[in-house]
Amino acid sequence: MPLGPASHRVPRATGPSVRPIPTAPSQVRTPADRAAALGRLMRPEPRPGAHKVVVLALDGVYPFELGIPHRVLGSADGRYEVVSASVDGRPVRTDSDLTVTPGQGPEALAEADTVVIPPYSVSRASAAVPDPQALAALSRVRPGTRLVSICTGAFLLAAAGLLDGRRATTHWALTGHFRELFPRVELDADVLFVDHGDVLTSAGAASGVDVCLHLVRRDHGSEVANQVARRCVVPPFREGGQAQYIERPLPPASGTGTGPTRDWALQRLGLPLPLDELAAHAAMSTRTFARRFREETGLSPGRWLTQQRLRRARLLLESSDLPVERVAHEVGFATATSLRRHLATEAGVAPSAYRRTFRASGPVAGVAGEASGAEG
Repeated sequence: MPLGPASHRVPRATGPSVRPIPTAPSQVRTPADRAAALGRLMRPEPRPGAHKVVVLALDGVYPFELGIPHRVLGSADGRYEVVSASVDGRPVRTDSDLTVTPGQGPEALAEADTVVIPPYSVSRASAAVPDPQALAALSRVRPGTRLVSICTGAFLLAAAGLLDGRRATTHWALTGHFRELFPRVELDADVLFVDHGDVLTSAGAASGVDVCLHLVRRDHGSEVANQVARRCVVPPFREGGQAQYIERPLPPASGTGTGPTRDWALQRLGLPLPLDELAAHAAMSTRTFARRFREETGLSPGRWLTQQRLRRARLLLESSDLPVERVAHEVGFATATSLRRHLATEAGVAPSAYRRTFRASGPVAGVAGEASGAEG
């Protein structure tokens, strides 16, 4: 269930007053002023009642992933307030040669709308017997709070029993260790992230960016998520079911990869695009094309096309008044029933429900008013 801004909360104080940061070019006189103005542009102050995200930094936390929620969610025009917390309010040793000092203690978890557990150094012993302070801190989380783990953060959620009976993921290299410790968790080590609505788990490193962008998309729609991705200079969308680990992520040096054909297909999503036509465009046999396509993307051509069509369909549902039948036709699904089935599998909702949840403030130019009709 999407979580919107926690508007019921009284806005929190933001600390002592500071000198206003100039924003007009004529006011930005010093390097410090320019840096401050750029920072405000990239990371606006949280809006009153913004959705509060608490990032729990555990001993041995990975610095890169610790910063992902701040960077991604903090770029959503103040829709989220992102803070870090430690289990005891003290500085935290990272897995690198530095120490970080979160601004909050464990009490912040009781006020969170979303809690993120970034990865931390995990040994066989520490995973089997997690830090009691970490479990105690997690117990402060209110019922209904959304929980998100990145990489080894899933070990803490699993140790707390929060993943029992659920499908979840973590870094592919830790598959055997995780399954041995937590047999009640349905581990899928072949995906980037798994979304259960109230609990999300993701794989290593860059998949933390993917799951945070997914949160923005789920909470506020594709238009906002795309803006955030542009600010962070990252791809706006990688499907959660995409493979974590691809044996050959780069095309051959000869330049005979499938990338140009993928670009060509994206311009023709409304057409059937059978495998033999894709292979012919790439000047390959169907068998060679399918093999090379999977090597480069981790997906079959058919699965990749379905993902791209769903992505385009979601954008049209959010930003236009086109009826579902027309949306299905525009993105290449044979029937509206096919679109409904695929969207229900991916997002768990019908197109009409998706549109009501993520409807943009105004139609995208060029599609408004082209058609209207009943939705399904």
